[in-house]
Amino acid sequence: MRFFSIIILSFFYCSTLRAQDTLPVKSKPVSLRDTTILTKKDTINTSLAKKDSIVKKKGSDPRRATIYSAIFPGAGQFYNKKYWKIPIVLTAVGIPTYTYFFNKSWYNKTRYALAVLANGSYNNKDSIARVDPKLIGFIFLDPAHDINPYGITGLEKYRNYFRSNEDYSVLFFLLFYGLNIVDATVDAHLKLFDVDRDLSIHFGIPSTPSVNTYAVSLFIDIHKAKPKLFDTGN
Repeated sequence: MRFFSIIILSFFYCSTLRAQDTLPVKSKPVSLRDTTILTKKDTINTSLAKKDSIVKKKGSDPRRATIYSAIFPGAGQFYNKKYWKIPIVLTAVGIPTYTYFFNKSWYNKTRYALAVLANGSYNNKDSIARVDPKLIGFIFLDPAHDINPYGITGLEKYRNYFRSNEDYSVLFFLLFYGLNIVDATVDAHLKLFDVDRDLSIHFGIPSTPSVNTYAVSLFIDIHKAKPKLFDTGN
C-alpha cells in the first residue's frame, strides 16, 4: 500500500512539473490600435517621402534655367514651361537689338557724309554716290551744287544723336537680357517650393495682460504644416 502511494505521488509531481512547463508566458498584449497606429504612421511617412520625391523630380534646375537663358533669351522660360513669357522676352530683347542696328547704320551714314563734306570730297562723283540720298541736302543746297554752310553742324548733330541712341540701345539690351536670366532663375527656384500649404492665422490675447490693458494679438504661421499623428489615447 505504501508502495502504491509513492508511485501515485511521484506521478502527480511529474504531471505538475509538465503542466508548469506548458503554461503560456504572460506578455504585454499587443493592441490592435497600436498596430494600426504604427502602420498608419509608416504610411504617412511613405506618402510624404513619395510626395517630396515627386516634387523634386518635377522641379526645374535653377542652374540649367540660368544657363539656357544666358545662351538664348527665352530658352530658360521654355525650360520652366512658362511658354507665355517667351514672346514678352523676345520682344523686350528684340526691340533694343533692332534700334541698335538701325542707329548704328545711320551713324555710319552721317559720319561718312560728314567726312565727305569736311574733306572736300563732294566734287568726287564716286564719293557723292555713296552718300545716302537723305543726307545730300546737308552737302548741297540746290541742284546747282551750292555748298550748305550749315551742313557740317547739322551732320555733327545727327551723328551724335544716332551715336547716343546706339549707346542707349546697348544699355536697354543688357538690362532686358539680365532680367530674362533673373526671371528664369527665380521661376526655377520657386518651382522647388511646396506652395500647397495654407497659411494659418491665429487670434489670441497677450499671455501676461495688465489690469487695465486689453489687446488682441495676431499670429501668422508661415511654416509648413506638420502631419497630424493619430491619437494614442489610453
